[in-house]
Amino acid sequence: MPAETPAYTIDTVTDLVQPFQVHRDVYTDPDVYRLEMKHLFANTWVFVGHDSQTPNKGDYYTTQIGDQPVIQVRHSDNEIYVLYNRCPHKGTKIAIDREGNTGKFFRCPYHAWSFKTDGCQLAIPLKKGYEGTGLEETVSGHGMKSVGAVKNYRGFIFARLAEEGIGFEEFFGDSLSSLDNMVDRSPEGRLEVAGPPLRYMHKCNWKMLVENQTDTCHPMVAHESSAGTAVKIFESMDWPADKPKPMAMEIIAPFMSPYEFFENMGIRTWPNGHGHTGVHHSIHSDYSAIPGYFDQMVATYGEEKAKQILGESRHNTVYFPNIMIKGPIQQLRNFIPLGPDKTLVESYIYRLVGAPDQLLARTAMYNRLINAPTSMVGHDDLEMYERAQEGLAADGIEWVNIQRLYHEDEDFTQEAVENGTTERQMRNQFDAWVKFMHPAPQAAKAEAAE
Repeated sequence: MPAETPAYTIDTVTDLVQPFQVHRDVYTDPDVYRLEMKHLFANTWVFVGHDSQTPNKGDYYTTQIGDQPVIQVRHSDNEIYVLYNRCPHKGTKIAIDREGNTGKFFRCPYHAWSFKTDGCQLAIPLKKGYEGTGLEETVSGHGMKSVGAVKNYRGFIFARLAEEGIGFEEFFGDSLSSLDNMVDRSPEGRLEVAGPPLRYMHKCNWKMLVENQTDTCHPMVAHESSAGTAVKIFESMDWPADKPKPMAMEIIAPFMSPYEFFENMGIRTWPNGHGHTGVHHSIHSDYSAIPGYFDQMVATYGEEKAKQILGESRHNTVYFPNIMIKGPIQQLRNFIPLGPDKTLVESYIYRLVGAPDQLLARTAMYNRLINAPTSMVGHDDLEMYERAQEGLAADGIEWVNIQRLYHEDEDFTQEAVENGTTERQMRNQFDAWVKFMHPAPQAAKAEAAE
């Protein structure tokens, strides 16, 4: 039987995005999802992992970029490589464990082809069987395939699947200041991943989670039953004014801040879909000081620079397409697409090397309270995502509105700071979505040749 004609192609899919609204199919249609995996996640720089996850030669970590399985591995030259997780022979996955140490080489469990940890071919059993066949001239004869480009930025590993495309610095630009601030909070200027991430499955499209990171009109509504209830109980306790507020309450209470708090907080957007809430203050601004920490920072950076670093309290920084970081509490959330209506969320926390352990304790508590499968607050968001995914099946309205504080002359090629409840960052993300949904340069050349 002839194959079905796809509902959308690369020439028509971008029509689903208009200046202040997007069609529901960007969240629900399998063909749109397929094109995202083929083009968007190939053309952009996507988070892979942290170099502290693979500290020793031969250490590897498996994950995926879009729908592509990859391995982050530390080679004998001490550099990090990112390889497609497949044998060039029959396609067998080379590594199935989340992490481990492979020694000096990878060995395919099917036919024992082996490869150096930079992917280069090492050995093939009964290699004489390939003499005169021209194997060495084929792609399979060159070993495991590396992704198009890799960048280790202050310990964070990013990769671009496409061989050609936008450079790392051009893609991220000034948005890297959020990562810089998170790393600079260490007196030694280094982070280490603190254990495995919390993993949490969501029955919704990955973009819903990304959009929610800068949606500041929902906390006081969606989290009223969790954070709101916790605040009411705490207030009924008549807590002594001179007694430190419990760490858990410092974390939860700001979720119930009024609209004015979030309006004044501000949102900054950068080109290529990046942006952050918390320009002037955030829900992380008023955490209690940790004894001795500021003195350590001053010893490293000097008082003025230390105040500048710790004075930043950016809330959520979105790095398009699919991660969010919280600098003040050293957290990263990775939104991994598994289908048009299925997303795996990984929530990582990091240790500030050289800083007091109480900072990591606060970060770990935040992750458990807000992001764990057994969290208090995360289920509120989960229910909203899944209700939205189900509601988009309703035929009464086909468009999703992102019009709050919209104006016709919006320019996403420039940095902007606006009211903290604007939906500009969502529009910024879809502007980047349209831009990077086009084929990568080499793919476009190949298609034109055909």
